[in-house]
Order: sequence, then structure tokens, then C-alpha cells
Amino acid sequence: MGFADKKLYDEASFTLNKGEHMGIVGQNGVGKSTLIKIITGVELPISGSVRWQNNVSVGYLDQYADIPEGMTLIEFLHTAYKGLYQKADHMQKLYDEYAESFDDKLLEQAGRIQEELEAKNFYDIETEIERVITGLGLDDVKRDQAIANMSGGQRSKIILAKLILEDPDVILLDEPTNYLDTAHISWLEEYLNNFRGAVMVISHDYDFLEKVTNCIVNIAFGKITKYRGDFQSAMRQRAEREKAQQREYDKQQVEIEKAKAFIRKNKAGSRSTMAKSREKMLSHMELVDPPSTNIHASFNFPYEDTGSQNALVVDELSVGYDKPLLKPVSFSVNTDEKVGFQGFNGVGKSTLIKSILGILEPKGGKATFSPSAKVSYFSQDLVWSNDKETPLQIIQNKYPKLEQKPIRTKLAKCGLDSANASKPIGELSGGEQTKVKLAMLEFTPSNFLIMDEPTNHLDDETKESLKQAINNFPGNAIIVSHETSFYNGLVDKVLDVEKLSLRDKDEIEKAQGQSNS
Repeated sequence: MGFADKKLYDEASFTLNKGEHMGIVGQNGVGKSTLIKIITGVELPISGSVRWQNNVSVGYLDQYADIPEGMTLIEFLHTAYKGLYQKADHMQKLYDEYAESFDDKLLEQAGRIQEELEAKNFYDIETEIERVITGLGLDDVKRDQAIANMSGGQRSKIILAKLILEDPDVILLDEPTNYLDTAHISWLEEYLNNFRGAVMVISHDYDFLEKVTNCIVNIAFGKITKYRGDFQSAMRQRAEREKAQQREYDKQQVEIEKAKAFIRKNKAGSRSTMAKSREKMLSHMELVDPPSTNIHASFNFPYEDTGSQNALVVDELSVGYDKPLLKPVSFSVNTDEKVGFQGFNGVGKSTLIKSILGILEPKGGKATFSPSAKVSYFSQDLVWSNDKETPLQIIQNKYPKLEQKPIRTKLAKCGLDSANASKPIGELSGGEQTKVKLAMLEFTPSNFLIMDEPTNHLDDETKESLKQAINNFPGNAIIVSHETSFYNGLVDKVLDVEKLSLRDKDEIEKAQGQSNS
């Protein structure tokens, strides 16, 4: 499979066996999400095929699923049991017909359907739906709330909830932990470990993969390599394989250089026939690729100095939509200080950020930036006004005076090659789209970075590069991340947004306790 001048896989093969829980790893842009699209039939490969065993049901966590306008949370989750509800309707129809005709055959048919419904726990559907709602941290969402009005994180959780309720033979998950906090990741880990079917999961959360997988597929260098065993074991096998490949590459390069030196020395002399023979040998040699062709991202956020001591003062700020989500918030950010926001997803971290920035109207209080503050804001939502535009076009539209060369250079440094820079943004992976958003922050100097979940979709190497860039930034920063390891050692202080929640503390603890049990 490939796009334009970029080849993703070449003669790639692997097998998912019954009961295997397979992790799919690799750097951003190597084709992990494309592989899922090929497996689900959304994309067609240039060559090769995907074959499923007969009668295998496959469930896919499609974060961009088309949900009918106005459909509520509870209506959507009930669609997981569409087939059972149809059977129940048919059974009721048979009972109604029997009441009029007293035909025993109708009663027998209805009885068989009822046995099937009981075997599939049809009469416990509401209990099961509530169990999954609680497990994934959706207790706060009103059952009759329209999904169209929900945040991206809530929407992803709801789609995952439906997939779990469908209970397919095979589950395909693409970055399932991006919108889950620690308690709900633990619940998902337990669910997957008890799941008897097969699983394929793309994730950059290596701790999660270590707990839920028994084999790993690594995508690199156009190949798909399967390793058996847990994640740590697979990574050791991968390292050994790459060392062996490096040895083969080095050995071949020495051989090639010797041959080229011989050709240069003897091309015109008495040994020219031998030189031509060496040239022919080189032209037919199957070259070994070096094991280090991955694109490495680096970031550099330009800084504009400020003389202010109080970069940001938040005074009794009340935030929310219909009603306040948090107790009034007060804190300050002083010169060059970096602050982390922590708390489970949905508690109100993004709402607090948007209220501080003035994107949302606060319910009370105020947030005041220094007059000299210049803010660069990274929002977690991958939403584009036109997903047919390329990264080059998007950046040129925002900065019309810029020429293409500096834009291409900046994108390349952020880990986006020339092929992806010219591809519609909607066709890029989540990690590649995130890199585009981060690159856009590098064109305008600032002295205050505000980043809301910047590590979603990013591979481990890119996360480290981003962390280093924020650490090197001389100005202020507010970092929201569900990965505490990301802002550990990066921020000067942490605001626990969870403790400011206006929900009853017992209710929060009860929800988290049920998630962990």
C-alpha cells in the first residue's frame, strides 16, 4: 500500500490468530491507521488481500462514525442490540397472532425466540448498558443528551461503549486511551483481559499495551513484523532484529565500497573486464536498508520577551455551560512559570482553558493576562474548516506572506515529509495532523504556551521531542495532559481540577470505585 510517492508497505503479511490480543506499533505516519482501514475495507490495497474466517463478526472503534443528527446517548447505545430488539418485536408479533388463532406452531416459534433472547441476556440489557456507561466514565452525561452536542472525548467514549456492548468476535481499536483517564483505562484493561475474542489495538500508550497484549506487530521500513510475547519482550526482539539489520547493512556497505574502489581503479586498465563484472554485480545486488529511516520530529517554539511579573492572574473564575462545572478558580502564573492541569477527562480542564482564553464566556470572575502576553494555543480537537486542503495550503492561508520553502522546511522538522505536506489533511493520521497543528505554532513568536492534550496521537519519540521543546521555551506554559509522565519534571506546579469539581465527592469516588472494581 502507498500514496503518491510514499510506499507504506511492501509485500507485508501477518496473521491474527484466535484469542490473540495484538498491539500495533510504529512511528507516526508509517501506516498504522491505514492498516486498520484496509482491514475494515475502507481502503483498498494496491495489491494483496485480507481474508477473514467465515462468520467472524468484527467491531471497529471508528471515532468518525456517522451518528444520525439528534440521536441521544441511550438511543445510540441501544443500537448495539438492534438485532435482538428486532427478534423481540417478531416474538411479540407471534404471541399477538397466537392470541387470535391459537396456532401452536406460532407459540413454538415465539418460545424458541424467547430462549434465544434469554441466552443472550436480552432482559439484562439496561443493566449492562449502565455497567459500561459507568466503566467508561459517562455517568455525568445525560442519557437523553444529543451526541452532536458532546465533546470529542465524550463522543469517542460513547462509540467505544457501543462497540463493547456489541461483543463481536474481533475488536479493532485505534488509540482507545486518548480520551480516558487512569480509572477508566484500568476498566478497559480488565475488560480486554477478560475478552475471549481476538483484539487488534493501535496505541502509543506502551504501559497500556504491556497490560493487554500477547503479541505485537511493528510497522517500519515498509514491512510488518510480528513478535510473540508481551510488549517488553517484543521490543527486545525488535531491538535485536534492528541490530542484526544494522550489521548486515554495515557489512554490505563495506562490500559495496570495495567494489566501487576496484571499479574506479581498473575501469580503463587491463582489468577493465573485471571492473565491468563488478559493476554488473552491484547493479543486481539486493540492497539492505539501514534500520534508521524513520522521520524524527523536533520542535522549536519562538519566544518573544515580556517584562511582566504576573503573566496570568485568574480570580474567582467560574466556568461551565448551562451551569458551573467547577468551584470558583483562583491562581496566578508568574514569570517563566509552567503549570500542569490534572484531573479525569470530562471534569472541566478544557472548559477552564477556553474560559481563561475568552473562547467561552465565564459564569463569573475573570482571567487577566499581562498586557505584554502573547499566547499560542493548541486545542486537542482535530477539526479543520476544509479537510480537503493540504497542510501547505492551510498554513499559507493563515500566513499568506510566507513562501512554500520555509513552510515545507518547518513541516519537515516537525516530522511531516513532502508527500504528506501535499496530501489532504483529512487523509493524514491523527499523529500527522497533530504535528501540523504544532508546526503552526512555530510561525508566530509568543511568550505563553497553552497546550490542551498535545500528546494525543503522538508516538513516544515525538512526545519526548515536544517535551524537550516546551522545557526549552523560556516563557510561561499551561499543559493539560492525561499522561502525568509527560508533564512530570516539566511544570513548576500542578492545579488539580478534579478537586474543584462541583459534583458531589462521594459520587465521584463511587463512579471511580465502580470503574476499578
